[in-house]
Amino acid sequence: MNRRDVLLTTAAAAAGALLPREAGAEGPAGPTPALRLGTRRSADRGHANHGWLDTRHTFSFAGYHDPRWMGFRALRVINEDRVEPGQGFGWHPHQDMEILTYVLAGALEHGDSLGHGSVIVPGEVQRMSAGTGIRHREMNPSATEGVHFLQIWILPDRRGVAPSYAQKAFPLAERTGTLRLLASRDGREGSVTIHQDANVLAGVVPPGTRLVWRPPPGRHLWIQVARGDVTASGVPLAPGDGAFSSDPGDLVLVGGREAAEVLLFDLA
Repeated sequence: MNRRDVLLTTAAAAAGALLPREAGAEGPAGPTPALRLGTRRSADRGHANHGWLDTRHTFSFAGYHDPRWMGFRALRVINEDRVEPGQGFGWHPHQDMEILTYVLAGALEHGDSLGHGSVIVPGEVQRMSAGTGIRHREMNPSATEGVHFLQIWILPDRRGVAPSYAQKAFPLAERTGTLRLLASRDGREGSVTIHQDANVLAGVVPPGTRLVWRPPPGRHLWIQVARGDVTASGVPLAPGDGAFSSDPGDLVLVGGREAAEVLLFDLA
């Protein structure tokens, strides 16, 4: 997958991924080291409850500021938002930012100054390149059901691009027992394009399933657990937890008691 080794066993192997291979196996350069991870625990994130919006901030955002957590490489924002029925974010501007929205439950209605209007549901990814400037609104169209989603901001590799919009479905079957590419600079494998040397992947890791991701040299990884529990290179992670590394080595994900939904950011 994407010229990297995605090493899978158990259910992942049955999903038609690459042939399984044990992490740490001898290769041309000897054994692959285990990846050392730092953690950003869910309970330590910024939190605000505005009544209509319950939000948690992995990195500094709005009224939450922590100079230790201003982002990771080009990854600037991971907000976990829960919006009450019939509520939402009114019209507001953005500029020079790549914005991804990943819905976990419910539906999110989008409108923007480019004339786009859509509803984003679980299994879909929305990408908005704010570029020279864009205005948009995000509303929960349901009268009875809340919406739960992640909003991700990635700094672009250049300023002043033309604003643009994309939305694409990534079925559950394509994300289960593997890591599916959602966003990339060149739009390969059907991913949405972003203006940055970054790859955003998502996977659902069933209990007991083992996935191994081997990044190329010099890359930096952030893992965000959207729900469920997973062990990442020996580190237990719960919903809302993040983990990161700039070291070489294999990232080994092992599903826990319930299926875990994870996002992986592969960054320059």
